[in-house]
Amino acid sequence: MGELAIKIRIAEREYPMRVKEEEEERLRVVGKLLNERLRFFKDQFGIQDKQDLLAMVAFETMVDKLKLEDDKNNHLAKVGEQLSVLDDLLSSSK
Repeated sequence: MGELAIKIRIAEREYPMRVKEEEEERLRVVGKLLNERLRFFKDQFGIQDKQDLLAMVAFETMVDKLKLEDDKNNHLAKVGEQLSVLDDLLSSSK
């Protein structure tokens, strides 16, 4: 698969980029989601400045990312604990 030249529109600006064909749809979805969040903050809080809107979306995105990382780490820790218990059970039955 080759590369495509696409333009993603975010906050009324176009950003040209070269992407792998298999990534095109994901990037377009991300652009759409960003614009939806920008619209949400603009409508909900009356923010007009695009830099402020982008900062709010970036902040929200990083909060979500950190929460997902914490959730993932907690889940991995629980799985590790369960595997350890299973390993102990299997080791003791020998």
